[in-house]
Amino acid sequence: MLTVGLTGGIGSGKSAASRLFEQLGVAVIDADQVARDVVAPGEPALDAIQAEFGDAALDVSGQLNRRWLRQQVFDYPEKRTWLEALLHPLIRQQILNWITSHQQEDYVILTSPLLLETDQHRLTQAIIVVDLPEDIQLQRSCERDGMTTAAAGKIIAAQMPRQQRVERADFILDNSGNLASLEAQVALLHQQLKSRAINKST
Repeated sequence: MLTVGLTGGIGSGKSAASRLFEQLGVAVIDADQVARDVVAPGEPALDAIQAEFGDAALDVSGQLNRRWLRQQVFDYPEKRTWLEALLHPLIRQQILNWITSHQQEDYVILTSPLLLETDQHRLTQAIIVVDLPEDIQLQRSCERDGMTTAAAGKIIAAQMPRQQRVERADFILDNSGNLASLEAQVALLHQQLKSRAINKST
């Protein structure tokens, strides 16, 4: 089975691309969802985060206060390092378990914003990058998440540079256009990946 990584910067359209692959019958695991699962109430990781950051790390319902925590890790790099050391191994193990349980598929997709920044890319045999110019990325991030331009720019600056990400791609999906354009690219790439998976297994 072929495991394909899918990544891109904030606001690039990773989720849209993932949904299009799912509509074509491809099994997709979202590292962001796994990251939410490992810090759900009752999970040891959430208790560890509360102990490290204090009660402000939880909202009134006992869930992780993501907006507050995001601000903390961007303001204090050492806090980000601590959090990544806690969560990345847990996330990786859950992804690995999922991949192992889907060996009957031609190929599966691991969607992750940190695919290339972490060792998650080592779980894949090919990498798709959803790409678009940074000015469009900034605009879409602000519109989607209600962030200020400064806040979105800070997140973009903390991520892997666009050119470096593109250079590591086996396949690029250009998402500077509309959804129909992205859908056409995904349909074509789906056929390429199916053929690659079949050739790999023979």
